[in-house]
Amino acid sequence: MVSIQLDCRDPHRHLVGVRLTVSPQRRSLRLQLPCWTPGSYLIRDYVRHLEGLVATQGESPLALRRLTPSSWQLPCDPDAGPVTLTYRVMATELSVRTCHIDHQHAFLALAAVVLEVEGERWSPHRLTLLLPEGWTGFVPLPADPGGGWLATSFDQLVDSPVEAGPHRALSFDVAGVPHRWITWGACAGGEGWLMQRFPSLLDDVQRVCLRCCQLMGVERPASDGYLFVLHLLDDGYGGLEHDDSTVLVYGRQRLEQPQGYRRLLQLVAHEYLHQWNVRRLRPAPLAPIDYQQPAVVPSLWFAEGVTSYVDQLLPLAAGIGDAEALLVDLGEDLSRYRLTPGRHVQSLRTSAQEAWVKLYKADAYSADSQVSYYLKGAVVALCLDLQLRRDGSCLPAVLQQLWRSHGRCRRGYAEADLLQAFTDHSPALGSLLPAWLDGLDDPDLDGYLCDVGLRLEAEMASTPWAGITTTGQDGALVAQRVWRDGPAERAGLMVGRDGRVNVVEFNCRMGDPETQPIILRMKSDLLPLIEAALTGTLDKIDVEWDTRAALGVVLAAHGYPDAPRKGDAISGLPAATDDAHVFHSGTALAGGQMVASGGRVLCVTALGHNVKTAQQRAYEFAEPIRFDGMQLRRDIGHRALGARRG
Repeated sequence: MVSIQLDCRDPHRHLVGVRLTVSPQRRSLRLQLPCWTPGSYLIRDYVRHLEGLVATQGESPLALRRLTPSSWQLPCDPDAGPVTLTYRVMATELSVRTCHIDHQHAFLALAAVVLEVEGERWSPHRLTLLLPEGWTGFVPLPADPGGGWLATSFDQLVDSPVEAGPHRALSFDVAGVPHRWITWGACAGGEGWLMQRFPSLLDDVQRVCLRCCQLMGVERPASDGYLFVLHLLDDGYGGLEHDDSTVLVYGRQRLEQPQGYRRLLQLVAHEYLHQWNVRRLRPAPLAPIDYQQPAVVPSLWFAEGVTSYVDQLLPLAAGIGDAEALLVDLGEDLSRYRLTPGRHVQSLRTSAQEAWVKLYKADAYSADSQVSYYLKGAVVALCLDLQLRRDGSCLPAVLQQLWRSHGRCRRGYAEADLLQAFTDHSPALGSLLPAWLDGLDDPDLDGYLCDVGLRLEAEMASTPWAGITTTGQDGALVAQRVWRDGPAERAGLMVGRDGRVNVVEFNCRMGDPETQPIILRMKSDLLPLIEAALTGTLDKIDVEWDTRAALGVVLAAHGYPDAPRKGDAISGLPAATDDAHVFHSGTALAGGQMVASGGRVLCVTALGHNVKTAQQRAYEFAEPIRFDGMQLRRDIGHRALGARRG
């Protein structure tokens, strides 16, 4: 027996005091803190939050020797009584996989808190909590008659998150199995707002849970008692599955949106279904779990992708919502998938294998070279379901078979087991599924959707897409990324080290004096050319040009280029003619008066049968224009004229 006491009575310090007691069976003990938590595939180095580790036996201190950043060894005497370890864990990171404690609540992901004692992994672990007055602890473990909770093993303990605070538990049953719902709200209103805004929430959750059981072909949940913990924040989204519980994060801002409640129920369905798919119906590399090392799990596409597809169906199957909403959700997923360039770079199986180093470490450019196994996994699951239905079966039938063969007995499945289960129901999947997992081409979505009377139809975007993702920073528009193969990249743009867009090819802006004379020579309509540039089809457009020469004279502001002055009134602007235009590069209207508002204020541009006549016409056209401090060069075109004379 290993006893763990967690002291949360000083929440304003954000520290959890830990006291671990064990009776040693040998002359040395090895201790290690998990580096990650199942369901979240990233080495998180929880040891960075641990401080003040001390070991004693009786009244005697024991010398701890560090073996790795997250493991220690200490000498002890099996005949000298229990060994006690005390330490503290900083709890300031609010997520479903870390720890957070403040004056309102405590949430503890125990993989980030409890040391594993070598040789005691499969021994019972007793947990007790010391809490502030008025707080209640909620843990998805059986109660210990002596107080606290009792886990059958270290694995069950760290799979049991702790939520504590002045909370109330809402209860309901699913097929006779007790379920509890806890809401902690860091946003305005919290639980009260949630239940007032969505009074049918618990009834709807109950219906979704029951539908999960029916989908898996079972009469009751796999758990004997289930705990939902919802952290209702101003914004956020996510969840983490456990055998007998789930922790959800959801944003109030999302719930204010029309689809927000539906998405919350889908998140509930997703994590609840994991009670079967991934927790008990588990990939072989996760049976058992190595808490120190990453495990390569090629079948995460099945564990997460299939679950992501099914979670959209479950609320509708439970009688909540309508088919139109489901089609909207599927359409959004398929749009995100088709807008991910990385789907043609990284295969679905590789995405699952590289979860530890790519998906959970995504950056602004990840979509260029990666595809999420959640997203593409859901797309493949859709195709699997429709292929199975072609052959008289369905995806739930395969899930039920795998549950009977591997989940109920907790026998980890291999990739070959998945393929066999699918081909048992549809022989065609023997070749199709490996191609979808390892290939870079899209599945035949159009063909499968046609089977059920649907078709994919692209909609014209409401605004043109330039292929740049931007954000505001210090009053400036800063580029976060230039999309691979997008219009901006094809136009020669790149993001510099400071986040500003750098132009690889210059003299392409409409405001440049090199560009404006060319525009005057263009006889074709400009708008179709802009649209073709955005879609990358300029090579299919024929442009009609005026054969005459063009020349532009820039009229610059006072102080240009160092400190151009703004606000000087402009007069004498001539009306455009067939052979001369005035381009406004830096002007503004102030009280109905045209004024200078930039360095290069105007570009007077004219056409001529040769450079000389174009030059003469441009200066002639500029003659009546006046504003204080106006500057212009009188030698525009001299290089071209000199070259022609030479």
